[in-house]
Amino acid sequence: MDYLPHTLEDIEKALRTVGVRDVEDLFSDIPKALSNPEINLPSGMDEDTLLRHLKELQNQNSTDQPCFLGGGIRHHFFPSVTQQLASKPEFLTAYTAYQPEVSQGLLQATFEYQTMMSELTGLPISNASMYDGATATAEAALLAARATNRSKVLVSRGIHPETLEVLKTYLTPLKISLEVFELDGLTSSIPFVDKDTACVIAQNPNFLGYLESVPNLVEASHKMGALYVAVSDPVALGILKPPGSQGADIVTGDGQTLGNPVNFGGPSFGFLLVSERLVRQMPGRVVGETVDTEGQRGFVLTLQAREQHIRRGKAKSNICSNHQLTALMATINLAALGPQGLQEIAEQSVLAAHELADKLSRVGITVRQESTFFNEFLIETETSPLKLRQEFSLRGISAGIPVPQTFNFGNASILAATELTTKEDIDALLKAITEIELSK
Repeated sequence: MDYLPHTLEDIEKALRTVGVRDVEDLFSDIPKALSNPEINLPSGMDEDTLLRHLKELQNQNSTDQPCFLGGGIRHHFFPSVTQQLASKPEFLTAYTAYQPEVSQGLLQATFEYQTMMSELTGLPISNASMYDGATATAEAALLAARATNRSKVLVSRGIHPETLEVLKTYLTPLKISLEVFELDGLTSSIPFVDKDTACVIAQNPNFLGYLESVPNLVEASHKMGALYVAVSDPVALGILKPPGSQGADIVTGDGQTLGNPVNFGGPSFGFLLVSERLVRQMPGRVVGETVDTEGQRGFVLTLQAREQHIRRGKAKSNICSNHQLTALMATINLAALGPQGLQEIAEQSVLAAHELADKLSRVGITVRQESTFFNEFLIETETSPLKLRQEFSLRGISAGIPVPQTFNFGNASILAATELTTKEDIDALLKAITEIELSK
């Protein structure tokens, strides 16, 4: 069909209908400083000069400095085969497998992803990945509200603060109340769950790095008919008991640590798994195994709960962007590592973190060790968290996630260590933090 532009009469009629005078009024809520800012761009370059300039900028990045950052994104070992196989054209350029007859490779890889995530988490049904851990958790809250026909969500203070913000964004417009229950020390208190509660959400290990009492939280949830949503660290599941085996109804989390580079925080993917009775409420897609007319093994999109596939009013969510490539990287990574490899990474991360915590304590740094932690922990310093991180950076060290004031810990930061943390890295951090604190 030929393109038919709107006439002036069409535009005026539309503006009258929505009650504004002109098109600019549609954007009146945007601050003037942002709506049409001056852009001071440098003069253009020829291609050779531009490439030289970009290489100079690239060389400013330091990728080999000691790193103790965590807070949801961590630096772990990924076998070289992970990115090599994920870069194959049939994976790299693939989108949703709408035509199974020509997408068997992608569908099988996605089926393997679902199988691996099910084995890790202890729940039987996995979708074919989501945007990230925060939005996966928000979708889990919506799922719980639909499944229970209730309108209140309880979430632990120990969840990642950014996940909490995403939960607010998702739930507020739908009139689903969101209540935060506080920590008791370094871990979640047992919340008061009533008959209006759709679900209880807690993260394990929590944002501060400490292990929650999942069975007690599950018991408090189920006692009043609410669902329990376990936000999980997939690497930690290499040694921790799967949340599904502890009674969790829904498991969510972020998959960055399973095979995606740090890359300034992304891209990553979210995972979401449910018990069998909740499968019809699950957003996204599920790949299933079947046989063709000749009895040969094949794969299809078994469940497609997006608005593209069913009537909008019955759609569970509008998940449009495809994060199957990043989920595929996790699949390749897990296959290359195997169960023993993942367990070793988790164990070495725990050992490195506890060695770091013990050495910090010996030089006079307050380390909170009264609760069990995985590979992240909280320190309290005289130096403010932001200043501490800046001082680390000046010394060539990436370290220190500031703990928000809502946690009521004062000058508190989170440090992480992984299997890639070396003795030299730890020594460099100890030297730096001693200098910084002594200068106060």
